[in-house]
Amino acid sequence: MRILDTAAALFYQQGIHAVGVDAIVAASGVAKMSFYRHFPSKDELIRAVLVEHDRRYWTWWDAAVGLHPDNPREQLRDLLDTISERLHRPSYRGCFFINFTAEFAKAGHLGSGVVLAHKQQQRTRLRALAHALGVADPDLLTDQLVLLIEGARVSALTQGDSGPAKNLSQCAEGLIASQLPGSTNSPAVSSAT
Repeated sequence: MRILDTAAALFYQQGIHAVGVDAIVAASGVAKMSFYRHFPSKDELIRAVLVEHDRRYWTWWDAAVGLHPDNPREQLRDLLDTISERLHRPSYRGCFFINFTAEFAKAGHLGSGVVLAHKQQQRTRLRALAHALGVADPDLLTDQLVLLIEGARVSALTQGDSGPAKNLSQCAEGLIASQLPGSTNSPAVSSAT
């Protein structure tokens, strides 16, 4: 839908608060009456944009891990390499969900539940991959990967290509390797010493 695509692009480029309904209507070429027929308020539109972004994100994720369906290590490599590539695009302006949260810090906005569900889904999917790897502590590796990915997203925005986000895949490889069976750095081994 043209309104959603236009709103998503403007929100991402300029910020959600900075973009009014009039700007979205003008840029999309949709009549204002038609806009309000689909979205009774800007808050409803914001939520719809988040839902659509979430849908597209998981389609992208599934494609990233789908190249190696029976190899969780390669799936994680593909996923992290693809995330890293996205972070270094000239058009990158941060994670859409983090940006929303920065603008709507207090809970209660119609879109807050979409963001929370998205981030929980990310954690669930990463945990499934960590568990499939057979690592010593899948929950710990999941938390490490979530923190690494989220930190890389912010770092890429604040520090650009020369910042630590450029090492996302390499850092993740180290975390994963340290937890694989037989590693002398795995949590199960370290806690016993």
